[in-house]
Amino acid sequence: MKTVTKNLLASAALATMTALPVMAQETVSAVVIDGYPERSLWVQEFSDFFIPEVDRRLAETGNYVMNWQENYGGSIVRPRGVLEGVELGLGDIGIVTTIFHSSKLPSQGIAAVTPFVSSDARVVAQAVDEIAREFPAMQNEFGAQNQVYLATGVVLDTYQVFCANEVSSIADLEGAKVAGAGLNLRYLEGIDGAAGVRGGLTDFYNMMQTGLADCGMLWPEAAATFNISEVGPYMLRVDFGAVNSKTVTVNADYWASLPDEVKEVLQAVAIDYRDHLAGIAMDRAAASAEAYVAAGGTIVEVPQEDRAAWAAAMPNIAQEWVTTLNDAGEPGAEMLSAYLGKLEAAGFVGVRDWAAE
Repeated sequence: MKTVTKNLLASAALATMTALPVMAQETVSAVVIDGYPERSLWVQEFSDFFIPEVDRRLAETGNYVMNWQENYGGSIVRPRGVLEGVELGLGDIGIVTTIFHSSKLPSQGIAAVTPFVSSDARVVAQAVDEIAREFPAMQNEFGAQNQVYLATGVVLDTYQVFCANEVSSIADLEGAKVAGAGLNLRYLEGIDGAAGVRGGLTDFYNMMQTGLADCGMLWPEAAATFNISEVGPYMLRVDFGAVNSKTVTVNADYWASLPDEVKEVLQAVAIDYRDHLAGIAMDRAAASAEAYVAAGGTIVEVPQEDRAAWAAAMPNIAQEWVTTLNDAGEPGAEMLSAYLGKLEAAGFVGVRDWAAE
């Protein structure tokens, strides 16, 4: 649990450098919320990158100074409560875990419904965020929750499957209880007898330790952070791919009260945070896998043909996603095609064509 207040008061010293009249600085307060603990990658980088970068840019003009109040780890909301917390004004800025809100934020599922395509967090983050700016659906969904969309973040290079008991192939998942969050539970429909168990990242350790789940779908960096090797010493490297799961949003009423200069800085830094976060995710991916092995974990490589067979056995959840958006009056098919086109242009083609009906 963490509640921190940061005040940037340094720019007053610049007044001695000039004989020109000095304008009084205006202090802008910002309450930031996330239910995950501060050790979580995206939370840590919000504190270490996003906030200092906003402060630095505002200091260039000296017109505004931020009074940051950071509240993480359940001090105001639990992980699933960030969307509602920002909507109600419990926080001014929030890091929303979008996979918990597929009914309210369906368009945010675009990467989750297209597994086995790209395991590059940087490419997926940029592609999803570009879709959000090219099509109104994503921003409209947050607007309906009294929020302003700033940017989408991708914190994982690729989902893998971590298991408590020894596994040697995908076939060993048949009949298993597998923990997941949101749309990735649909992937299990391609495995005979596998059952999805809904949970959050902070729950997976206990779920696997107690036998509530036999396996869990998460990524190596998170596995290292949350000590999953202790309860899930076998990892099937299936490479489901990178998925956008974090979006920085601002309470709409708070946003309306902000000076234009502060708005512009927040919007610009949110995009830089997007790329910074995805870059760190990729930098840590290999090291996290090595740390998993060093901690006693075993990595089992899944052949490409088995990945393709799993994808082919799944229902076409991408087309179901398209139908959901189309029924809501949004151009689902066009969004899907544009997104896959961006990935292909970056060199990534999936083992299944999710755009094919």
